Amino acid sequence: MWRFDPPLRDMRFVIDEVLGAPAAWAAMSDFDGLDADTAAQVLEEAGRFASEVLFPTNSPGDLEGCRWNDGHVTTPKGYREAYQAFVAGGWPALACDPACGGQGLPAVLNAALYEMLAAANHAWTMYPGLLHGAYEVLHQHATGWLRDLYLPKVTSGEWLSTMCLTEAHAGSDLGLLRTRAVPAEDGSYRLTGTKIFISGGDSDLTDNIVHLVLARLPDAPAGTKGLSLFLAPKFLPDGSRNAARCDGIEKKMGIKGSGTCVMSFENATGWLLGEPNRGLAAMFLMMNAARLHVGLQGLGHLEIASQNALRYASERVQLRSPTKPADAPKGPADVIAFHPAMRRQLLTLQARTQAARVLAYWAGHALDEQASHPDAATRAAAGERATLLTPVIKAMLTDYGHYGADRALGIWGGHGFVHDYGIEQIVRDSRIALIYEGTNEIQAIDLLLRKVLPDGGAKLGALLAWASEQCEGSVHAEAARAGLRAVADAVAALAADAQADAELPFRAADDLLFALGEALLGAAWARSDAVATAALARGDGDAAFYTDKQTLAQFHFAWLGGELKHRLDGVAAARAVLPFVALAE
Repeated sequence: MWRFDPPLRDMRFVIDEVLGAPAAWAAMSDFDGLDADTAAQVLEEAGRFASEVLFPTNSPGDLEGCRWNDGHVTTPKGYREAYQAFVAGGWPALACDPACGGQGLPAVLNAALYEMLAAANHAWTMYPGLLHGAYEVLHQHATGWLRDLYLPKVTSGEWLSTMCLTEAHAGSDLGLLRTRAVPAEDGSYRLTGTKIFISGGDSDLTDNIVHLVLARLPDAPAGTKGLSLFLAPKFLPDGSRNAARCDGIEKKMGIKGSGTCVMSFENATGWLLGEPNRGLAAMFLMMNAARLHVGLQGLGHLEIASQNALRYASERVQLRSPTKPADAPKGPADVIAFHPAMRRQLLTLQARTQAARVLAYWAGHALDEQASHPDAATRAAAGERATLLTPVIKAMLTDYGHYGADRALGIWGGHGFVHDYGIEQIVRDSRIALIYEGTNEIQAIDLLLRKVLPDGGAKLGALLAWASEQCEGSVHAEAARAGLRAVADAVAALAADAQADAELPFRAADDLLFALGEALLGAAWARSDAVATAALARGDGDAAFYTDKQTLAQFHFAWLGGELKHRLDGVAAARAVLPFVALAE
């Protein structure tokens, strides 16, 4: 009964109607000739790959897991064949520069692709999930023969890539990294150190793996200012094996088909990417791409949990509902989808999923405008929007993806706790997304202390003003705008009070991020409602689809609006003293 149906109709609604992306593409020379029909064909083919090729490997891969033997990782049955089909279809190169072998399509279509991949098989998606970020690093920082050899291989997906940051003693504190890089006479470097939690550190999916490694040069400054970035492939250009080895794979709670490796570098050969001691800035290209992709994983979890919960609740018959539709079949019991508690859960899942998709695709479209819009001011504004949206999307969508799936499990009752019904795997797999690529708490601190407060909230004000414009034409416009104003007021008060309490922003950051996210979800529903209302007024057809949008918008503001108030109350409560805990002996 568990399956994945690509949400193509809703994706087209967001891209074509809510974003108006096809009209925007017409003004961007990079997307010359791309129209809504072509984009729809891309989405349809991507959905076919996700549902027909990738999804069948999900549950078996979870049960089989990865195997490690003498430094080599074997992925579950079907993974290699699915990856070969993925590369043959040109999917890794979808949003890459045509000059590098890419297809040059918009980032928002790449976002839709990765949403579907994560929904179909999160663990498998971990392998190609870092490719676009690695492409960005090589595209901007690799030169000469390094660029000529490695950029086309990564762009096409012929070779996979990793992001080697974390060390056991340091965790998220990259300033504590100890991996060393010593210059060699031939212009290369010798890397020595151990990295942990390296997704795809080894696999049998490709013949080579391009490791991007943060390390310290001799006499480098302490902290993050002393980190440099190096390219260290599994196999060197002469075909010999590099001294980069997988020493084992983690036995994890979820995403068991993803090889999460301990990687040791013992005088491994690498080459410098970019400038010495500027490695973190280069790596942030990869990290920011990864954070958006992780947010899309949360969206994928929400989507597959939502559609399967509705499918099950529409067939499971149990007890009598206090009320039911007039045309409901008569019998000794009713489908559980009629019961008020189940209706609330199902509508919450749908409302969260569909508004989250708008938020994620807003970010994807902003990246396209930043890169390709002909007007410099528009490019700059879009880039600032994407910068602010990234931590919100990473944190909020993964939180709602996991906890939404966790609540959805209850719709199955006891069956939800059984592997055969699918949802328990989503709950396990989705939990990691709140942790990696910077925990959600780190995302909140990054948003408030690095992106909002330093300029007095000016960039945030521009984002909120833009979001307010999106609400035009909806009956819910004032409610959505009130939420946006409330967030602006909360930030202004925080900035003032932080003058006398330097720890305050750290205490308030989590609730502030979610308050901003909730306000943006309100704007997303106001925009969706306005588009649906206009379509119904024009008689565009598909009336049931647009009416459902209006219904979910109404549900959001009537039933879910309290979450914004709850988060704002949390921001206010952060003025209270937060005691220290007594350390364990």
